[in-house]
Amino acid sequence: MYMTDKKTITIALAGNPNSGKTTIFNNITGSRQKIGNWPGVTVEKKEGLITRFGYDLKIVDLPGTYSLTPFSIEEIVARNFVLEESPDVVIDIIDSSNLERSLYLATQLREIDGKVLFVLNMADVARSHGTKIDAEKLSSLLDVPVVFTVGNKNEGMDDLLKEAIKLAESGPVKKEKRNVKYSKDIENAIVRIEKLIAEKVKDKIKYNPRWTAIKLLEDDKILKERFALIAKNVGPDIIDEVQLLRKNLLNLYDEDPEIVMTDERYGFITGIIKEIQTTSPKLRVDISRNIDLVLTNRFIGFPIFIFFIWAMFQLTFTVGAYPMDLIDKGVSLLSLGFERLLPESIFKDLLVNGIIAGVGSVIVFLPNILILFFCIALFEDTGYMARAAFLMDKIMHLIGLHGKSFIPMLMGFGCNVPAIMAARTLESEKDRILTILITPFMSCSAKLPVYIVLAGTFFAAKAGNVIFSLYLLGIILSIISGRLFRLTLLKGADAPFVMELPPYRMPMLKSLTIHMWDRSKMFLKKMGKVILIGSIVVWFLSSFPRNITYSKDYTLMLNNINESFKEKIVSADENDKYLLNEQKLAAIADIEKKMSLEKTEQSFMGIIGKGLSPAFKPLGIDWRGSVSLLTGVFAKEIVVSTLGVLYSTEISDDKTALANALRSSGMTPLSALSMMVFVLLYLPCLATITTIKKETASFKWTFFSITYSTVVAWMMSFIVYQGGKLLGF
Repeated sequence: MYMTDKKTITIALAGNPNSGKTTIFNNITGSRQKIGNWPGVTVEKKEGLITRFGYDLKIVDLPGTYSLTPFSIEEIVARNFVLEESPDVVIDIIDSSNLERSLYLATQLREIDGKVLFVLNMADVARSHGTKIDAEKLSSLLDVPVVFTVGNKNEGMDDLLKEAIKLAESGPVKKEKRNVKYSKDIENAIVRIEKLIAEKVKDKIKYNPRWTAIKLLEDDKILKERFALIAKNVGPDIIDEVQLLRKNLLNLYDEDPEIVMTDERYGFITGIIKEIQTTSPKLRVDISRNIDLVLTNRFIGFPIFIFFIWAMFQLTFTVGAYPMDLIDKGVSLLSLGFERLLPESIFKDLLVNGIIAGVGSVIVFLPNILILFFCIALFEDTGYMARAAFLMDKIMHLIGLHGKSFIPMLMGFGCNVPAIMAARTLESEKDRILTILITPFMSCSAKLPVYIVLAGTFFAAKAGNVIFSLYLLGIILSIISGRLFRLTLLKGADAPFVMELPPYRMPMLKSLTIHMWDRSKMFLKKMGKVILIGSIVVWFLSSFPRNITYSKDYTLMLNNINESFKEKIVSADENDKYLLNEQKLAAIADIEKKMSLEKTEQSFMGIIGKGLSPAFKPLGIDWRGSVSLLTGVFAKEIVVSTLGVLYSTEISDDKTALANALRSSGMTPLSALSMMVFVLLYLPCLATITTIKKETASFKWTFFSITYSTVVAWMMSFIVYQGGKLLGF
């Protein structure tokens, strides 16, 4: 067996997008990383530390990449890790059903000084297509160990780890490797550059000389810049010689050297495939192709996509209403229990009207969040997410982008933070910035509680359709804004891109559940951090100063009501006593409501709200709505939390209390719709703003995003409210 004393071995998992790399990473480490089924699922490297077979294994899941010539940020991350951090073993996850594409990266990894293990994943898919692969012959041809796995069935994981450990503990890599052999003129150019490297910068560069020579001939921009810095102290001879050799090859082949070398690499790969792969007639009909005849049809594909999105929100609202009702009753009972148990004090006020009212008003929406994330996970894991991007490709071209840009935007339905980070998968800097600027218009899950409260209160049975229309409005405005930016701030030609459509796969319930729960945990963590703190701050601002001057002597008015009804109740018969007592309680409640409103209006929160009120009055939003929108800058869920706190003294113990309080405050369906539109579009939350700054590395673009989104939000809400009034709503 293996050594028992713990030694740490670093293993990097590399491979194409959709090769099953992240699934294998999760199988090995137990890590709860998101498993997707479209290009770019892994943007940053993920690590997991496990102990197996007497070793500590540090497993690094690298971003998916098609080659070691990087175009996107994720590909740069992958190559830099392999080259600069020198892992003990690089495991290349190969899609057995798509050998030609996968072996392109595999042959490049083979050219680097390092230990490489090939993993033929999705072996079951290849077999179902009638394909047999001779792993021993592949190992012999490229002098690389090879193992089979079926990632989604957790098969072959132990074999993979054992082989990786064995490879890590083996001797140095052979210097004479079975690499791609190019035509004579290209090989001569490679040898010439290798010789110059050995003579002039051998001790200054740690990359494999042959690999370096190949990349310089291919005009790899990043390596060229890095190499120029290394070689500058020994004169420009090498770079000049490379340019001369490239020019000679261009004249000889009438093609750029990188194109010729790519063709010859694929020729080498074709030869390998002929040796190792045998294909019999397909054992089954190509199900993915048949499904795509419907789902990506040029006429009905887009309506089907819109239907799926509509169904997702109908499901979120209607099915989520039942568990939401149970949680709401639980929160009401908890609030009532503390109300009766604790004596009157500031602590009781904080707990009941601050923490429980604030956090409780948001946590009731957990079922809706779970359903939304389950649907998004279903789109990703089945392979439909890539089809959605494909369907949106023509529309995205209207704003100078392509379908791949729509993937981060779709991710925005869950959370804008990872959605903006996913823009790293785009090769063009202008495309990345453009996608980042329009992604916040995609309505994230944090805004869903606001929609459910307002749409559920004022639109009842049509709430699902109203919420769907808001999401659709966000998509439309993002496209219009993108077109505007492309014509003005971010001019540029369309970036060419071929969208990969992975085969449809049966989703794994475990994967769907993990994905759904991991995303929802973020929502729950907010309960214990941002929402809790926000609720306490809102309670403080709405409860202080404590000593205020009322416009009327409410104490005297309450005493008069008690005295007035006291005499009537004493002289009344039993039937009338009940009615009189109800009238008394209603009169007292009305006075207390007026007291509460005056108290809140004279609080710090009221002062802030009255200051904001002129800006929001044309939108039909009162001062309490204005304050809620302000607190929503920290996290959009706090909008509901703030409403819960501000209306807490008007809320009774049933689930319709907040809805009744909103109606009695003077809010109308039109003003509620205006507020929902504003929430949809106005400046992102702090976490998203921070991410925009990080991803653009620019205060200018961050400030522009904040300003532009807020201006658009105000204008659209103004149009909705004032236009609705003109139309008689």
